[in-house]
Order: sequence, then structure tokens, then C-alpha cells
Amino acid sequence: MNDQVVSNHDFRSGVAMASDWQDAVAEVLVQLGEPAAAHRLGIFYVSHHFASSLNQIEVFLRQTTGVPHWAGISGHGVLGGVHEYFDEPAIAAMLLPLDENGFRVFSGVTDDADPAVNGAAEWMEAAVMPLVVTHADPSNELLAPLIEDMALETGGFLFGGLGAASGAGSSVISNHEPVENELSGVMISPTAVEIATGLSQGCTPIGPVRTITSAEDNVIFQIDGRPALDVFKEDIGELLARDLQKVGGYIFAALPVEGSDTQDYLVRNMVGVDPQHGVIAIGAAVDAGSRILFCRRDPKAAMEDMNRMLLDIKKRVDGRPIKGGLYISCAARGPNQFPKECTETHMIEQALGAFPLIGFFANGEISRDRLYAYTGVLALFL
Repeated sequence: MNDQVVSNHDFRSGVAMASDWQDAVAEVLVQLGEPAAAHRLGIFYVSHHFASSLNQIEVFLRQTTGVPHWAGISGHGVLGGVHEYFDEPAIAAMLLPLDENGFRVFSGVTDDADPAVNGAAEWMEAAVMPLVVTHADPSNELLAPLIEDMALETGGFLFGGLGAASGAGSSVISNHEPVENELSGVMISPTAVEIATGLSQGCTPIGPVRTITSAEDNVIFQIDGRPALDVFKEDIGELLARDLQKVGGYIFAALPVEGSDTQDYLVRNMVGVDPQHGVIAIGAAVDAGSRILFCRRDPKAAMEDMNRMLLDIKKRVDGRPIKGGLYISCAARGPNQFPKECTETHMIEQALGAFPLIGFFANGEISRDRLYAYTGVLALFL
């Protein structure tokens, strides 16, 4: 199975599914067509089935196309055009017609941003808030502070995602080399191509924003001066409060992003409740004074928020042609959240029209300077 080649302003994309990577990449190359001299950068994504062959795939793409610079990652699946291949062997690729002064490929970021910014200060000053397409190995335990450091040191807007869990293959590739435990990717200057981004949440708040008044690490003892579990039960409603076994995978904690002008929040898993002591535990360390609210995972609300994001980005595009795009969706979305196949890619095309688009299903999503979950992040090249 494959998609039809889509080319607009010489951004080109292709996607194909096949049982072996040689057949999949051969079909993708047919869709991409003969590269032009302007194609100096390629981005590609593979499903975790091909993670162990990521380096071979990059070498084959580079040598066959003549495009010298590539960045890529393996995820739980890939998408391209209006197709989504979740947990199926597939490859998606895009050729970007950018002058080599318009981007910088980076790798080697494991504990601080120095490897990405060393020697690039002059370029970053001229780039003025580049889009930092960021591919991350989830095995790195410093990802959250690393993402913040990258945003600060590059002065850029981070966009990207985490690869598949290590056991399923989390390979990341940059500068022709497979890397582990790293952030890598490519910084793209808005002086080379204009960029618009959007983020859609997959969960919906169900209670007010509250204040944590006592906590240690990820265990919350009190919220608004009351036992945390009492507040949790109050917010989720009497029906769920009667049987807390039903909240798993449906109710989540959300940490509001300080200073956000869009009421943004970071969704984190509920990892435990202790009825005897009235405490709860979430998938993030918190402190007294931190804000918190609770939310539910709701397919209908997720589609509504996706439409909201697409409408907002359409207004900002303001009729200009979209040259290409990247879309990264949480692995908990796609067929795990939406009732119909390829819901998200069809929604994107319906709202914005057909244009070269690729992406992957991630183990966590990156936007601006934060690591998200249960979200979809979109970047458009204008």
C-alpha cells in the first residue's frame, strides 16, 4: 500500500508500507521523484519494525537521492498524506528545498545543548528563532530539562517527538550516524522558509485549577489544604469515585503551563491512589505551590480540539500556499483514540487542503520548550 506523490513548491513527500524496508523505501523513492539540486535536506520516519535498519535506510536514501543531509527516527508508526500506518512496517520521507545556509543538522545532545550550539552562534543569531525539529531517544532520563535547555540556548521553537520505547527500537539518526540516548534533528531558519505551528490536546479538563499544598516527589498529600484523594474524587464525580479502578487510562492529571496565553497544560498519568492515607501519585514530580487539575481522555473532545487547532492555524496561514508539513501524534492517539482510521490526517487535509505531509506516532511530543503527552503537534512550511 502506498500514497500518491504530493509535491508543492518542490517540497516532496512519500509514504509506503511493505514487509521489508527495501520494498518500502523503493516505493517512497518513486513517489519522491528525481530530486532537484535545491533538495539539500531530507527528513524520514520509519515504524519500529525497521528501527534496526535505520542507518541502512539513511545511507540508501542519501546515496540514491544525492540529498546530502538527513535526519530521522523510528516511531510506533508513520503517516504521510492522508494515510496513517500504526504498528505496521512503513516508511515516510520528505525532501526540503532549502539552501544549506537555511538549516543546521545537529546531534550529540545528551546532557546539555552545547553540541547543538557550538560553532553555530552566528547562524542562530541570523536565523532568529529557528524551528528546531527535535528527535529524541526516550531512554534519556534528562529529556525534560534538555528540552528546556535546547529552547533557551538555541533561541528556537522546539518541535518533535520521542521515538518508540527502547524495547521496540528507539533509534535516532543524524549526520549519517545512528545515535542513542540523544536529542538530534535539524534547526530550520524562518528566513529560509516561513513556519507556523500548532498543538492539539487529547484530554479535556473536568475540574478547576487547584493548588498542591503538600507533596513529595510525585506523591501528592494535600490539594487546596485538603486530602488529595478527597479533592480528586470530588473533581472526577461520584460515579467514578465509587470505583477508582475505572479511572485508569481515562482520568489524568494536568499541570498548567505557567505563563501560557492559551491555557496550555501538560498531561501526566495517574500512577496510584492510597485510600488509607488519602494521597495520590502522578507521573511527574511536583512541589507545594504547583497548580494541578484533572482531565479525562475523550475522543469527541480530542477531535474538537484538533479542529480548534486547525482552524487557528488556518487563520494564521491566511490563504498562503502550504509548501509542506510535519505532524507528530502521540501513540495513544491514532487508532487508540479515534473511532475511524486515519482520522487526524483526514482532518488536516479537510481543513488545510492537500500538501506534502509526513510524521510519526511518538512516545511523547515536543512543543516549544516542553515535553507533552496525548497531543498532536503540527508544523507547516509556508
